[in-house]
Amino acid sequence: MLKKGIPENIKTTVMQGIALVVIYLGMSMAFEGAEILITIFSMVLGGILGEAFGIEKRLNSLGDRLKAKVGSEEGQFTEGFVFASLIYCVGALAVVGSLESGINNNHEILYTKSLLDGTSAIAFTSSLGIGVMFSAIPVFLYQGSIALLAGSISGFLADEVIAEMTSVGGLLIMAIGLNILNIIEIKIANLLPAILIAGVIANIFL
Repeated sequence: MLKKGIPENIKTTVMQGIALVVIYLGMSMAFEGAEILITIFSMVLGGILGEAFGIEKRLNSLGDRLKAKVGSEEGQFTEGFVFASLIYCVGALAVVGSLESGINNNHEILYTKSLLDGTSAIAFTSSLGIGVMFSAIPVFLYQGSIALLAGSISGFLADEVIAEMTSVGGLLIMAIGLNILNIIEIKIANLLPAILIAGVIANIFL
């Protein structure tokens, strides 16, 4: 409803404003890490793995298939799906909230995250369309998997490990903002393995 009622020039300005907030959020997360070498090695190895597996291509393909399934005519359906999926999955709240939910049966962090995600989704959808709604699928799978496996993986996710993963995730969120502003085209999904690699390296050396 908002998408139809908002003029194109307002949508553009709003998305640029959102992009600046996304960059700010990414910067604040990026500074949580204490070891820059972990970030560097994670980005290098993560980029290699992401390109080898073609994560960006697969994620875009999934978005295109969802678009075909729902019969959407929106040109930005896949862009909205990929953008929102990355925004909502990359970050400490998703990891910490899911662990807290799975281990202690405390869902407050996830409830808070859902309110933040839901509010921002209205703004995203007004510019990028219904594809944003389907980001609920990867979010459910990502956070649900962490919650279900919380007992097994909690020992590997100490505070300093989460900090390094958050730092790498923050850089990816900054890249999302730069993509929205059309400053540069970064294959963010192909860098996603860097978050996992940061966790592995941090576990070994910290």
